Amino acid sequence: STSEQAHLLNVPAAKMSAWAGAPDHFAESVAKHFAPEAFVPRARYGAYLQDILAEAQANGLVEVVESAAVSAAVSAVRSGDCWRVRLEDGREVGARVLILAQGNQPPEPMAVAAGISSEWFVNNPWRGEAAAAVGRVAGSGGSALILGTGLTMVDMVLSLDAAGHSGRIVALSRRGQVPRAHADFTPVPVAASDLPMGDLLALWRWLRERAAIIGWRAAVDGLRPHNREIWRGLSAEQQRQFLRHARPWWDVHRHRIAPQIAERLRGMVAEGRLEIVAGRLRSMCEDGAGLTVEIARRGGESREEQFAVAFNCTGPLGAMARTRDPLLRQMIDDGLIAIDQLGMGIAVDEGSRAGPGLWALGPLTKGVFWEIVAVPDIREQVAQVAADVAREIDHVR
Repeated sequence: STSEQAHLLNVPAAKMSAWAGAPDHFAESVAKHFAPEAFVPRARYGAYLQDILAEAQANGLVEVVESAAVSAAVSAVRSGDCWRVRLEDGREVGARVLILAQGNQPPEPMAVAAGISSEWFVNNPWRGEAAAAVGRVAGSGGSALILGTGLTMVDMVLSLDAAGHSGRIVALSRRGQVPRAHADFTPVPVAASDLPMGDLLALWRWLRERAAIIGWRAAVDGLRPHNREIWRGLSAEQQRQFLRHARPWWDVHRHRIAPQIAERLRGMVAEGRLEIVAGRLRSMCEDGAGLTVEIARRGGESREEQFAVAFNCTGPLGAMARTRDPLLRQMIDDGLIAIDQLGMGIAVDEGSRAGPGLWALGPLTKGVFWEIVAVPDIREQVAQVAADVAREIDHVR
């Protein structure tokens, strides 16, 4: 939904088709202006998806019902072989099949920022108050603190830069790791039988050794066809170990950014406008004109610094038990859906089924499938679920 032209897709156009059976669909739709290897503005991709939806509506295949979903009035109940979904305005929608596709959950409020005005601390970088805060700090030239150094941090830095911000930007995370850039490499496929399945430490060693031989991009991408099998083959304890110790390193190598974006960030660092800091946030308080923040830098002492605004860019909610989505909350509390064993999302089977006549898609299933947040992965899951739904409906008929 971003309208920032500086916000680019993190994957080349050639890999961003919405259709599992038509891999060139998106690239062909933008071919007049972009090459297949180009990193297209995300706003253009949003328009592409809107066009697909509009066509489906025009053909009578889809009916869109708009309703807010911000209160406990929203609910879903199972009635016989059907679902009844109550909307906030009191209307009900009945369906044989219900598919949950809410995407990423908004960030959880940070305890360290409790009681601080949203004027100084922006918890959700994708809401309107974030854009307003960007405009304010850009106009004042004040310093900005970004908590987190992943993909959301990259977007926030680009937004500040596009708004004309000339002040200091500090991006803070425990390890100070930032997403790596895409670059050309020669793919080197690997067979699943050559991987040490079921052993996290052995797999990590294998990956490091292979990266030293063929390059880390080829080594990481060679695992992609097998990522689901790898994840499902690990025990719950090994999955938790990965999340605790290896996830930050995996994320910055697996989820890359466009080369031109990486170059822009390097330029801002060289200019002294952007500083990437490894450390911890100790405290935060309002001081009348902004924030006084205590940061413990890795290998150094804690010290207080002043910022005009801070943005929470640590990523979406990772604990489904604390979801604030009214529909998910109601369905969990009523036992209609279960939380996965890692607590990250919804429990589903291999076919993404969450219960009778019920499926979940995308990031909601991350705890079960792990690599299920990128379009190439989600479109395959969607195609599989669509076929499964069609078989179930035909069977009932």
